[in-house]
Amino acid sequence: MADAYFFNDEPFLDHEEGLDLLGHGQYAQHVISLLDRVRAQTETGVLALIGPWGSGKSSVLGKVTRRLREADNDEDWLVAELNPWLYSDLESLTLALFSEIREALPKDERWSDARQKIGGFGQAISPLGKVTALFGLDSEGLIHEVSNRISGDTSASAAKHKAEEALRRAGRPVLVVMDDLDRLTPEELLVVFKLVRLVGHLPNVYYLISFDERTLLDVLQRSELVGNSEPRARDFLEKIIQVRLDLPAFRERDADTLVDRSLSAVLASHSLDLTPGEQQRLSEAYYRHLQARLRTPRAIKRFFGQVDATLGQLAGNVDFLLVTFLRTSEPRAYQLLWQHRAELTGTSFDLPSLRDERPEQRIDRWRTRLQEAGVAKQHLDDVIGLMGMLFAPLRQALGHGANSQAIALRRGIGSIDYFDRYMVFGIPDDDLPENTFDAALQQLADGAPGAEAGELLLRLRDDTQRITRRIQYKRVAGTPLPAAALLEAAAQQYGHLTAIAQGVFGLFTADRAMDFLAKDLLTDLAEPDRPAILKTMSETPDGAVLAARTLQRVTTTRDDSDSPDHTQAAAIPDWISEARSLISHEIAQHLALSASRPVHELTEQEITLIWAWRHTGPEAARTWINQRLDQEWTPLGLLAVLLPPDRAPFPLIDNDTLQSLDALIGLEALHSRLGPLLDTPAADPTNPEEEHRERILQILRQHRGGDTPSSS
Repeated sequence: MADAYFFNDEPFLDHEEGLDLLGHGQYAQHVISLLDRVRAQTETGVLALIGPWGSGKSSVLGKVTRRLREADNDEDWLVAELNPWLYSDLESLTLALFSEIREALPKDERWSDARQKIGGFGQAISPLGKVTALFGLDSEGLIHEVSNRISGDTSASAAKHKAEEALRRAGRPVLVVMDDLDRLTPEELLVVFKLVRLVGHLPNVYYLISFDERTLLDVLQRSELVGNSEPRARDFLEKIIQVRLDLPAFRERDADTLVDRSLSAVLASHSLDLTPGEQQRLSEAYYRHLQARLRTPRAIKRFFGQVDATLGQLAGNVDFLLVTFLRTSEPRAYQLLWQHRAELTGTSFDLPSLRDERPEQRIDRWRTRLQEAGVAKQHLDDVIGLMGMLFAPLRQALGHGANSQAIALRRGIGSIDYFDRYMVFGIPDDDLPENTFDAALQQLADGAPGAEAGELLLRLRDDTQRITRRIQYKRVAGTPLPAAALLEAAAQQYGHLTAIAQGVFGLFTADRAMDFLAKDLLTDLAEPDRPAILKTMSETPDGAVLAARTLQRVTTTRDDSDSPDHTQAAAIPDWISEARSLISHEIAQHLALSASRPVHELTEQEITLIWAWRHTGPEAARTWINQRLDQEWTPLGLLAVLLPPDRAPFPLIDNDTLQSLDALIGLEALHSRLGPLLDTPAADPTNPEEEHRERILQILRQHRGGDTPSSS
């Protein structure tokens, strides 16, 4: 919309040529009509336009002065605007008043006498220094002025009488407009009222002043003249003001209309639209939590001005509008968002004292935080309710259903993957813009990877958890994905991931995030297509590990689904058998060189491959390992490299580990090969390596004896 002006202090969405949205034009015309009636009954007077801060007083005054100046009639009003903020004493303000009145008078010959008499009155009642400053007299002019004052009739009463006669003869009324008197100090305010009531009491000179009454009364009560008495302050005002003009109430309907038009203006200026779902969500936030705070034109303009200034790359997101309201209206509460980022996004590791916290206790804890951040008591419920619309943990505590997946799908601040965008008003350098992300996926789908696809794969390596989640969001939303291309890319990056572990105890590693994504992507492919892509993934050692793990996850999920009672195993589909054979063959190829090296020289990658082999070809793996044990490898040496000493927080050997060892080697064969060592009483180890091996033997002794493996 062309009438959206957010970054000035002019009337908002309410220009002369446009719709009179707020009724200011109609009320300005009422003020002008009243001025004519006052003029008909008295030759001078003071009118006061009264309304709360931000209610539109300045807009009405602007319309009054503009319309009066645009009238082209010799009998119409002349307008002088005086800003009392610029003057701290009566003499300066008096000179300024008469200077403004002189400037308001027409410049033709008819008005020369009136202009001269007004200037003479100003000089008569003001010190020479103030006259010099106002009229720009040089030293010669100053000497001449002193001579005139000594030799002529320069008394203040005579000068005022001449000025009054000149203004009466001129016959045109002069309106002196003074805005925002409530922002003056008590002393400055009394100076203005003294000027208006006494010195400036001139024929055909009228005053239109404006202020917030509550604030003005408070200012008057701080003055020595009035004292701390509201009745005395009101009596004082009544002596100054003849006509009281209360600005019409800004109705709820008016505020709603202005908010709607302001939102439309912002969206139009950025070429945006809100979906029906976004409109419904914003409507809920407005009527439940924002409406009571957006009650004046100034508050509405200030809010949407901030929205327009920082919308940027977060365009179209309702969360951004709500966060902007918090940042604008409750800046210290907004700062709490970053301070408690993990808690609000559901990614924190709660202290024991908070794990059993009841919902009402969480809300009370946030009430305390918000009060300490300066949120007024009457606004607490709305601020907490607004935060509940943004963050799932608070929404749950308020007793509403919370869907973290929905927050992520709308790229809301409540998702850890998008939170930072709302703190920097855009896409951080370590984040991937949506258009780049979508372009990368399309390039992978087309088999023509470009710069965007390269950037996506780089982020997949270095920011694995976030990128895999964002791909999952696309899946949940039903967006077609290049599953095969993404699986190939995942296999290439696997083993080179640099993203740090996340979650409790750092258990959500980059590898694990990639495992989960690969499993879902594989299920997106048609079953006949799965073996080929798994073979392609397995062409590198790291890719073979991912392929084996992915197939195992899909197979386990299928088995759980097909045989929930576990009483009868379902028939294995042909595609799974084919995939296992292909992956097993590739793993054997990758391990071929390790067969000729001592067991302690196995690399970490080779050890991981051996463990992965049990998922795809346990018989082949068992045969290969036992061949090595028949030659140069020792069973305890193999266990020492397969079971590293530092597996915290996991036990060294548990039941799952024993099952895996049974698949790889066969526990009976292992016990047989270790027989003499298992039968020998435990020896005191002399170094860490011996200690580690003895721990392994001790657990295996317990297992052979029928005990549950120790977690030590």
